[in-house]
Amino acid sequence: MIRFILLQNRQGKTRLAKYYVPLEDSEKHKVEYEVHRLVVNRDPKFTNFVEFRTHKVIYRRYAGLFFSMCVDITDNELAYLECIHLFVEILDHFFSNVCELDLVFNFHKVYLILDEFILAGELQETSKRAIIERMGELENIYFRAMRFAIVILHLVSKI
Repeated sequence: MIRFILLQNRQGKTRLAKYYVPLEDSEKHKVEYEVHRLVVNRDPKFTNFVEFRTHKVIYRRYAGLFFSMCVDITDNELAYLECIHLFVEILDHFFSNVCELDLVFNFHKVYLILDEFILAGELQETSKRAIIERMGELENIYFRAMRFAIVILHLVSKI
């Protein structure tokens, strides 16, 4: 089971945090700090898996961002490393060459993408095509609702 997912820049600023287990805010900040210190100071020639408390952290660095997942000690590391890569591929497709600012200004879409393939700490969907199709459907629904709202506002303004 996935305990939490963190996206952090090199300076330690958390850009996305999704927790699948309940933690107090103070504990979340402590965990974010500890995970950042753990992965940023690690030699690149070592593996991307590291023990963390009674769990393990699987991480990967893409450009200036560290994508980290904390999972149970018995879980398959390579499956979660592939999950991180899938997440980055989907973000890259959705934002056309994703960067840190895309995550900051479109955080709601990033959480929506994450929720499309991870549910309650378990990997639900591994098909990139299926996830992208669902995201397209959700965007179509959103744009139709926005057009409808504009029409309603226009009609109300005439009254």
